[in-house]
Order: sequence, then structure tokens, then C-alpha cells
Amino acid sequence: MGAGHNHGHAHGGPAPTGTAAAAYKGRLRTALGITLGVMVVEIVGGLLSDSLALIADAAHMATDALGLAMALLAIHFANRPPTRNATFGYARAEILAALANCLLLLGVGGYVLIEAVQRFITPAETKGGLAMVFALVGLVANMISLSLLVKGQKDSLNVRGAYLEVLADALGSVTVLVAAGIIVFTGWSYADPVASLVIGLMIVPRTWKLLRETLSVLLEAAPKGVDMAEVREHILRTPGVEDVHDLHAWTITSGMPVLSAHVVVSQELLDSVGHEKVLHELQDCLGDHFDVEHCTFQLEPSGHAVHEMKVCH
Repeated sequence: MGAGHNHGHAHGGPAPTGTAAAAYKGRLRTALGITLGVMVVEIVGGLLSDSLALIADAAHMATDALGLAMALLAIHFANRPPTRNATFGYARAEILAALANCLLLLGVGGYVLIEAVQRFITPAETKGGLAMVFALVGLVANMISLSLLVKGQKDSLNVRGAYLEVLADALGSVTVLVAAGIIVFTGWSYADPVASLVIGLMIVPRTWKLLRETLSVLLEAAPKGVDMAEVREHILRTPGVEDVHDLHAWTITSGMPVLSAHVVVSQELLDSVGHEKVLHELQDCLGDHFDVEHCTFQLEPSGHAVHEMKVCH
């Protein structure tokens, strides 16, 4: 390697391909099976009891089933090895799946809100007792799925999207349960469209938050919790480092932050201790203070930046 073009990697090998969601593939499969089962049960229950809220929750279940299936498909692609053209593999597929989940959730939320308004205009006779039974079945199943995904949602945006969908279903089941109880004990038929409105309004804010995080990854913003000013300061504190430029940090997918930088180092230091020692110190600096696993540094002697500018122009 020439003096001005030395690259250091925190792990010394090819770009990592394991993603945070991969460890939860089995649990996602189980949650998918549960979701499909509950979806069928709620569709039948909604039709038998004429409950819009129950049917709305079943529609949300259908979206969740698709979202979970896409999450599993994304994990499959995300953990394929890198290729000549896809140098980071297909890890970004997980983020695309999370984005698709967001769009689906927003669509379902809008549909539920529109149908609820129509039900206010044209009330229906909802069988509250029957709706309660099916809502209770859905709630129990959703709680099982939540217990499977609660840990993974802290590590992966993809799993978090699935977790939020199942959480919305659980809250939807509670809402349907309450509405059905009101109908049984008071006969107030508008409880069903009110519950449908609540379900729709629960979907949108959470989905918007997940959408912002997903877009942040796609726009290659700095990883969450990484202050680039602090990163620059830590690099500059490394003995022998005179300057740093072209400093970039972004996230490939959940649990896979990366960083690259051009680091100007005094020629005397490079001659005395060698490039490897400087690289180790830089990697230790980043590893000890920031959650960035894959770092690439280009070491440059003083004055090399001027050479780069001349080459670019």
C-alpha cells in the first residue's frame, strides 16, 4: 500500500452480511403462522357478528401477515454473501421491507378510517357477544406473537416493523373487545365504528415514526446515537493525527453501521511507528466510544489533500 492510500478495516475482512433480524427468523415464522390463523378467525367472526371493528382488525392482520412474510424474505436476501457488484450483499433489503410495511400500514389505516365514517352514516346491527369471543381469541394470539418479537424489535428496524404491527393488532383486539362489551351491555351500536376509528388512529402515528427512521437509513444519515462532531474530535485526539476530512458514517441496515474517513497523519509518525499501529489506534478509538463496527480509514501524509484536489480538478 502506498503512503497516501492505506485502508484499515475494523474487522479486517469483507463487509459483514449478518443482520440483526436474522437471529429472529424462527420467531418471525411462528408469528406469521399465528397472524394468518387469527386473520381467518377474525374475518369469520366479523362476518358472523357484522362487526366493522373486527373486520378492520382482520384487514390489519392481513397486512401484518404480508409484512411478516416480506420481513422473512428480506432476511433471506439480506444474508446472502456479497457479490462483485453488490459489495455489501443484500442487507439493505431489510430496510426496503420496513419501508413497504410502513406504506401498507398507512394504507390500511386510511381504509379503516373511511369505512368507520361510512358506518356512522349507515349504522349496522353488530352482535356484540360474538364479536367479544373472536376479539378475545385474537388478543391471546397477539400477545403470544408479541412475546416472540419483543426482544428483536430493539435490534432491527425490520423486526420492529413487525412488532409494531402485531402490537397494533393487540391494541385493536382490546378496542374491539371493549366496543363489543359496550354493545352487549348498553346496546349502543356506534361503539363499533368508534372502535374502528380508534384502530385507524393507532396505526398512523407509530407508522410515521418508523417511516422516518427507515427513510433516515435510506438517505444515509449518520447512525442513530452517533454524533459526528464527537467522532471527528476523537479521531483528531489520536496521537500524530493532524486533520480528518471526507468523514462519513451511515447505516447499511439495522445493526450494521459503517464509517469512512481520510485521516492526515504526520509523515514522521508514519515512518517511526508504521501505518498498522496508527490504524489500530484509530480503530480502537472508534470501537471504544462509538457503536460502529466497520471502519475504513485512508491514511494520508501532510499535503496529500492538496494533491487530491488537483487530481479532482
